[in-house]
Amino acid sequence: MFDLTPLYRSTVGFDHLARMLSELASADAPNWPPYNIERFNDDEYRITMAVAGFTPDDLHIEVKEGTLIVSGRKPEKAHEGELLHQGIAARSFERRFRLAEYVEVESAELENGLLHIRLKRELPEAMKPRSIPVSVAKSVKTIESKAEDKPGRKAA
Repeated sequence: MFDLTPLYRSTVGFDHLARMLSELASADAPNWPPYNIERFNDDEYRITMAVAGFTPDDLHIEVKEGTLIVSGRKPEKAHEGELLHQGIAARSFERRFRLAEYVEVESAELENGLLHIRLKRELPEAMKPRSIPVSVAKSVKTIESKAEDKPGRKAA
């Protein structure tokens, strides 16, 4: 049995929960590099990926048709000595994140082997809630008949 609580918390701002759940259950779902998704408020998010050994030149970040694609390609490097064990992953990767409407990538920064991608939801002004002030209606003036129009009355 899977504990899906972290998944529900981490998908705020992202669509297609059913697709994500099916990918999670799939054996082919990528599990490297590990990542976190953080929410700072209703409109700001950060994806942090562990990409130790990759340089900014090895990483490629692209937004295409509502999908954030993060990939890393490490050039083949000859080892000086005989490699007896390779525990540090240097394999290429590609991670895809489906973005909700109006979520834009603000920045990307590589720090101490962690790639931080900041996201922000920018709603158009027409979509933002707004308050409509209620004013007091002006009193309606009634038309009174003029005194001179009525017989037997003097105009004031």
